[in-house]
Amino acid sequence: MTVRLFETPEAIGNHAASHLLAGLGAARAAGRPYLLGCPTGRTPRPVYAALAEALRREPLDLSHLVLVMMDEYASEDGGGRLRLADPSAHFSCRGFAEREIVAPINAVLPQAFRIRSENVWFPDVDEPAAYDKRIADAGGIDCFLVASGSGDGHVAFNPPGSELASLTRIVTLAEQTRIDNLKTFPAFENLDAVPRRGVSVGLQTIRSARHCMLLLWGREKREAFRRVSSAAGFDADWPASIVLAAASHDILADHAAADNRR
Repeated sequence: MTVRLFETPEAIGNHAASHLLAGLGAARAAGRPYLLGCPTGRTPRPVYAALAEALRREPLDLSHLVLVMMDEYASEDGGGRLRLADPSAHFSCRGFAEREIVAPINAVLPQAFRIRSENVWFPDVDEPAAYDKRIADAGGIDCFLVASGSGDGHVAFNPPGSELASLTRIVTLAEQTRIDNLKTFPAFENLDAVPRRGVSVGLQTIRSARHCMLLLWGREKREAFRRVSSAAGFDADWPASIVLAAASHDILADHAAADNRR
């Protein structure tokens, strides 16, 4: 296990961005796509911001970058069929990807260098298992950015007790996960407004990446840091510990998260 401590979330973002840019350059030189597993929400924002800033200073061709998004909320339509959240919804993960990852990065790049719309992937709510095959057929995920729920250690929508071998599937969100999401998306008026279901990559989907980076910053991630940094391996009671089962992994934390004071 490699634990790297930083002064600020921005420093975490800069370190992660440097790693990703090096990998992107190597993949470009090898003539292959670079698959990046991406969470949404507060935790990865410093990484996406650092990428945009680095690319503003020194543009890089990202037409080979594939964003493998982790999850999306879903709800039943009038006929009882599951539908993904509308991208215009404030909590939509697709909307987040468009607004907070693709738009800022593409804005600083020339047209030919930009992330292609067809390279932003989400699992299909009607055929979620096809996502893992799509990833494998494309060569596998090069790096997965991973965030941990502060209250229960959920990763994507995988709740405590999720199986290590789980793949992309429809998931019922745990109540603590939904409570955590109230902080992630403050426009939710109350817990009843948070969707109860979603489509999510599985733990095996994350574990299969060639490298995983667990991002932890802020005081509310102290328990997450304690649980993962002290674990001997994957702990089903704290799903974000899946990074410990990956072939290569780093834990990137700021001092606020690593402070062991309660």
